[in-house]
Amino acid sequence: MKLLVYGSTTFGSVVRVLVEECGHAFAGFVDDIHSGPDVLGTFEAVTKSHPAPGFGYVNAVGYNDLVARQQVTDRITAAGYSMPVLVHPRAIVGHDARFGAGAMIMAGAVIDCRVELGAAAVIWPGAVIAHDAVVGPNTFLSPNSTICGCCRLGANCFIGAAAVIVDHATVPDGTRIKAAERFMTPRQ
Repeated sequence: MKLLVYGSTTFGSVVRVLVEECGHAFAGFVDDIHSGPDVLGTFEAVTKSHPAPGFGYVNAVGYNDLVARQQVTDRITAAGYSMPVLVHPRAIVGHDARFGAGAMIMAGAVIDCRVELGAAAVIWPGAVIAHDAVVGPNTFLSPNSTICGCCRLGANCFIGAAAVIVDHATVPDGTRIKAAERFMTPRQ
């Protein structure tokens, strides 16, 4: 599939590699703010030059503004573009794991059995999600973060590098957890 990458900064360049390593054709960057090599233009311009039936999209807007990132996903889907799931061939993924549109799983990530990832979730290298966990849409798991079994992470969360979410924890929507932090649901 020919894929457009929305966002051309550092994360966009990482996503471009993921697109290619997953066997798709990189069609160009789309960026409403930046210009540069391989930037085809703004979203509005590219919807005219690269219509939905022939192209899909990947959202490469970073985690600094997860609300704006979700708005980009909404904009892409409202324009009729598909957002395929990208699973790096060197990720380990349970056969019964389920992924929402636009989810990205990087090399070296481990997704265990019965895991559910929401739309546009991003799982970085070395992240581990254990059995029966649910990760909400538009949530980022940084490198080497660990989500233990039966956890529930809300939408628009950011989990820092090497952070640990203890088994059966519930992480509310919009939560930001620092690098190497441990999170557990308080006991009642």
